[in-house]
Amino acid sequence: MNTSEEAEFRDFVVTRRARLVRTAYLLTGDAGEAEDLAQTALAKVYASWRRVARADNPDAYLRRVLVNASVSRSRRMRVPQSLSHSPPEVPVSDQTDRVLVRSVLVAALGRLPRGRRTAVVLRYWEDLSESEAAQAMGCSVGTVRSQAYKGLAQLRSDPDTAALLWPGTHRQEGVSV
Repeated sequence: MNTSEEAEFRDFVVTRRARLVRTAYLLTGDAGEAEDLAQTALAKVYASWRRVARADNPDAYLRRVLVNASVSRSRRMRVPQSLSHSPPEVPVSDQTDRVLVRSVLVAALGRLPRGRRTAVVLRYWEDLSESEAAQAMGCSVGTVRSQAYKGLAQLRSDPDTAALLWPGTHRQEGVSV
């Protein structure tokens, strides 16, 4: 790779790294794993940068590499991990509710099966279209719709997220008690 291509890749990384790490965090539920996953994806993109730079949508290519790396990582995991209800950072006093809601949502995302989690993250957190999410996941648009629908339904029925939606009530199977 020549110096102009290196500079182009460096600019690409600088403008996309924060979003890439955030998406990786939502897919993994762990800040350290997210950094590793983002680094793995960027290393793979770097190795084929000439081809990626000529592609119509390098961002879509990067997302696809990230999702594939996440799938590979979860297949290699031998010990299941669960997300913590406590946020990894110390919340700012005026951001407490926001941090609490985010940590509850991230923990609930972590309880979703991988396909549902990926569909929900790409569609609703990353705000990708169904076709962009399907391309990133390597599946059909119908699969994305189905997985996102089931994932949202599971999030709605999760007791922790129900407490966010209906404070002061215990919601079970659509009935307030």
